[in-house]
Amino acid sequence: MARRESAAAGPGSRALIVDLIRSSGPISRVELVEATGLTQPTISNIVRRLLDDGVVRETGDTVATGGKPRTMLVINSRSAYGIGIRVGADTLTCVVTDTRGGTIGRELVAVSPTEDVVTQLSDLYLHVTGGLGLAPQSVAGLAVVAQGPVDVARGRFLALPGFGHLDLRRALSARLGVPVLVDGDASAAAVGEFWGRQVSRDRTFGCLYMNSGISSGVVLDGALQRGASSNAGEIGHVSVVRDGDPCRCGNRGCLELYAAPAALVSRARTIAGLADRLGIRPNDPVARAFDVLARAAIYGDEQARVLVEESAALLADGALTLANLWDLDTLVLAGPGFAVAGSLYVSEIRRRLGERTFSRRIHAVQVDLSSNPRDSAAIGGAALVLQGSVAPGHGPQVAAPQP
Repeated sequence: MARRESAAAGPGSRALIVDLIRSSGPISRVELVEATGLTQPTISNIVRRLLDDGVVRETGDTVATGGKPRTMLVINSRSAYGIGIRVGADTLTCVVTDTRGGTIGRELVAVSPTEDVVTQLSDLYLHVTGGLGLAPQSVAGLAVVAQGPVDVARGRFLALPGFGHLDLRRALSARLGVPVLVDGDASAAAVGEFWGRQVSRDRTFGCLYMNSGISSGVVLDGALQRGASSNAGEIGHVSVVRDGDPCRCGNRGCLELYAAPAALVSRARTIAGLADRLGIRPNDPVARAFDVLARAAIYGDEQARVLVEESAALLADGALTLANLWDLDTLVLAGPGFAVAGSLYVSEIRRRLGERTFSRRIHAVQVDLSSNPRDSAAIGGAALVLQGSVAPGHGPQVAAPQP
């Protein structure tokens, strides 16, 4: 492989080195040279800066090669902490992760309808970071994530009730004095799964996210694929029924209208006696009602299982579209919608992709369930700010605090 000149070192090179140490560590400087094609002086300079910044550390272990022993490098898990808050329909979930993506703190609170959202988010952030005793300078930033569409550039959720035209990014950074970003929950989950699983940047990585809606994210070469306005991946708004029901997005027949939790709960209520038998109450939030329905499907209730399996079949169609568009080799299912009956969805999607993906004769698509589907978006928010801090060059950076 031809060597690149030292002058090529920049944010992209730093991001590349951080990604390799994150996914392949412990790794030596010599192995980094071999893996990247960058010159030895360039690698030495980047590693020196990463050591000075505390992003990586030397393990103290060496590998004997017959010549000079090679010192091994790993990510320093305590170099910075990321904070992610997911805004749900009636809850706020705050998660704190270390630099390697390990969760060190979590808190879930109910949304107060009488208190403004900036105060609620600020109070939750201060309560969690204060309880953990995190020094302000150790926090890389805060990401607030929710269902889209999202105006990432202006820090706004465009369709979230109660948020209106609030510039949440500016308001929170001014209140808290930390870098802040606002992003979509599926985008965050994709980065969080990629970062926390230590996935190699060589993988074409996809995440299918289901909460109240359905969306997705794709990571290529370590970077989230965002689109023109950072709203890429809305697989839930691909039509699956021609001239079907009108959707809030403006389209008709969208996937999430037929396969998302709200659709299944609505159908369950129309089946005589099913809701009463399962204990689904008329005023239950969709999230609780769907958990009950999914649990019944897992434990063998025939009517509940039929509903969930129909949803899984439609989601498999969406996953097939995603896999074929991006030629994925890895797909993870994340989000609260997969928390209870995720195994049913994984099985159907694995089967469908194994039989029908365009590239199946060349490679398989690995399909897995998130290890923490309920918190995946909040964890991903933390990963977004950490990636922007320790591996700049992957996408938009968190906003500096406003005066």
